Amino acid sequence: MMKKRLKVSEYITITSMLFGLFFGAGNLIFPAQMGQMAGENVWQAAAGFLITGVGLPLLGVAALGISRCGGLAELSGRIGRRYGLFFTCALYLTIGPFFAIPRCATVSFTVGIEPIVGSSTLALPVFSALFFAAVLFFSLRPSGILTWVGKVLNPIFLLSLGILVLRALLSPMGSISEVVPADSYAQGAFFTGFVEGYNTMDALASLAFGIVVVTVIRELGVTEPEDVAANTVRAGIFSCLLMGLIYVAVSVVGAQSRGVYPVSENGGQALAVIAEHYFGKAGAAILAVTVTFACLKTAVGLITSCGETFEKLFPRGPRYSVWAIVFSAVSMLIANLGLNAIIAYSLPVLMFLYPLAITLILLSLFSRFFGGDRAVYVSVSAFTAVAALPDFFKALPAPARAALHLDGIVGAAEQYLPLFGLGLGWILPAAMGLAVGLVLRFGKRRTA
Repeated sequence: MMKKRLKVSEYITITSMLFGLFFGAGNLIFPAQMGQMAGENVWQAAAGFLITGVGLPLLGVAALGISRCGGLAELSGRIGRRYGLFFTCALYLTIGPFFAIPRCATVSFTVGIEPIVGSSTLALPVFSALFFAAVLFFSLRPSGILTWVGKVLNPIFLLSLGILVLRALLSPMGSISEVVPADSYAQGAFFTGFVEGYNTMDALASLAFGIVVVTVIRELGVTEPEDVAANTVRAGIFSCLLMGLIYVAVSVVGAQSRGVYPVSENGGQALAVIAEHYFGKAGAAILAVTVTFACLKTAVGLITSCGETFEKLFPRGPRYSVWAIVFSAVSMLIANLGLNAIIAYSLPVLMFLYPLAITLILLSLFSRFFGGDRAVYVSVSAFTAVAALPDFFKALPAPARAALHLDGIVGAAEQYLPLFGLGLGWILPAAMGLAVGLVLRFGKRRTA
């Protein structure tokens, strides 16, 4: 008899694996910083954050499972073969060796290791070399990813994080209602939290990790496409619910910390302050274990996904093992630029890629309503890409924006593009693209 559903134990393991792949560097530091800055508005900010940090990743995993595509290249290829290649490479390089993987190492060092060993010119290079040696060790054994991430690395991470968060929630540093929101969280906290969720990169990662879940489910004996899709969605729901609970808890702890401490420079420092407050010097060790394992398991998943994808995209190119080595080496080099530089230059790319990923996910989920017509895919994506460019320009560091003479374009977008000030200027153009695509589809049907 053909297997239709996974066992409970298999669901638990896959949920743990998927959560482990998602939950990494940004998933800890950004909610903590958001909580500190949002203060009494933390619930509105968290609601917006959960949409982009939990809801969209769930929809991304569901889109790949329901579409029955063999990966992101096939899914985005519905817009066009060349676009599919471009978008797949851009997304994987963003969540891979250019930004997300190096960030895993720098967050581990800055938050967990540097407070213990101190800063020196050799500390980060030595740590990053050791970190990526461990990442490469696990990544060169991709068939064991379910065991390494789901059964070993993730439980260790959850245990150490649970110790810190539960202690903070049981003995809060202050009342959230007494904390005045800072900056953009004073007005429009929901939308600020929504855009802040981009930094987790999880919606992008869902388009990469979704196929990992599909592959594992097939290896466990579920082979029929509709059964694979159903089990993929269930695993995604359980994983995203767990992520949501942790996001809210970390955000609340961050907000409560304002009862004793001012807003930290970044979420990493906020976590360090919180850990030291509750556990003294032992807090540094707990935080080091928490952050290092969180980042290690995510880096393993990203290297694995990137290596396997590029091997498929370029079948005449290097083997998986070569891609894994190259991506690990590049990530190690970029990690040594430091956390601030990585965050500063990743945000513009995210402001451009996220709208394209969101529209692709939604179009894939609702493709049956327009017959999967390529005209709709192309029209929505084209309008979205054009509208996302000003967001990309605005997010560039000020010196780069001035050198490229982009302030005029940004100023025009602020004046004429609705919701641009909230970082959502692409929404109305995307809707216009949908309308144009549907008109084109209707016209083709009438002339057919």
